Amino acid sequence: MQRRSFLTTSAIGATAGVIATPAFAQINPEVKWRLASSFPKSLDTIFGAAEAFTKRVAQLTGGRFQIRQFAAGDIVPGLQVMDAVQAGTVEMGHTPSYYYFGKDPTFAFDCAVPFGLTSRQQTAWFDQGGGRDLMRDFFKGYGIINFMAGNTGTQMGGWYRKEIKSLADVKGMKIRIAGFAGRVMERMGAVPQQIPAGDVYAALEKGTIDAAEWVGPYDDEKLGLAKVAPHYYTPGWWEAGPQLSFYINIKEWEKLPAQYKAAVETASYECHVTMQAAYDTRNPSALARLIKNGAKLHTFSRAIMDEAYKISTAVMEEEAARNAKFKKVYEPWKRFRQDQNMWASVSEQTMQNYLISIGRK
Repeated sequence: MQRRSFLTTSAIGATAGVIATPAFAQINPEVKWRLASSFPKSLDTIFGAAEAFTKRVAQLTGGRFQIRQFAAGDIVPGLQVMDAVQAGTVEMGHTPSYYYFGKDPTFAFDCAVPFGLTSRQQTAWFDQGGGRDLMRDFFKGYGIINFMAGNTGTQMGGWYRKEIKSLADVKGMKIRIAGFAGRVMERMGAVPQQIPAGDVYAALEKGTIDAAEWVGPYDDEKLGLAKVAPHYYTPGWWEAGPQLSFYINIKEWEKLPAQYKAAVETASYECHVTMQAAYDTRNPSALARLIKNGAKLHTFSRAIMDEAYKISTAVMEEEAARNAKFKKVYEPWKRFRQDQNMWASVSEQTMQNYLISIGRK
């Protein structure tokens, strides 16, 4: 959404009382949708952001457009949200697009790829850098229109039963990870596993896996992983700024009155901003509690990071060579990333590094 469009649709919020008039009701019908989430209700940051979205849409339409949200498993499993939207089982979904990496790795650009964009850069790419047009053209082939719907910020590198000091420690390691990162980890010698969040603790405790990545301190704390895998690593190089998305069945979207479409665009933008703010606010105190209770914080070695970057680049170049849809997004995305990192190196990074150095004194 361009800034002018966002400002225009945002004005709806200021006139919510005017919208709920008899004239508005005569023009716009009552609409009831179902939204399938990929997440449980316990994840108040992610699931809660979509709850706020549905309430905002209702508010902006005088209660005439109602969207009922369902947690993962209530209608379909969390990893099948895209299929449900595509088939019309539900009108709408809330999910991270890299869950559908197996269908086509191009989906990952709508969320995160290894050594990809930070949350701020991802928003810039999607909103102003051409990403929206590229991804919507791709999603059209699946009968879906996508909207930004939150970001966790750079995630952590996961929980490990033992320290990972060198590349040798990665070999043979069974880790809960999937998608592009799983492919990279596999080439590094690890054994990637796809395990639902609710089963991760038990798998680590029993030794079925040696490590697991999830999100970051606030969400990780709820899983209690520090009790069975105390070594907490940073950064999550596979998720520098993973973006969540709202999926809407295109046929259902096209049926909506213009005012309802504007309400969806406005509410989704608000949801996107507030989720990132929630994580940035809650993660610091959660990390402090984890460390106080025994978590041991580590940084991946330069050798591990360099190897992961080399393999990640090779994997993406190989995919671009054989997948025209992937290449269409990858080439302009890669140029955007280069420009963004150049700008960050002379602006925000220099300021952030200084403030961090001062804080350590």
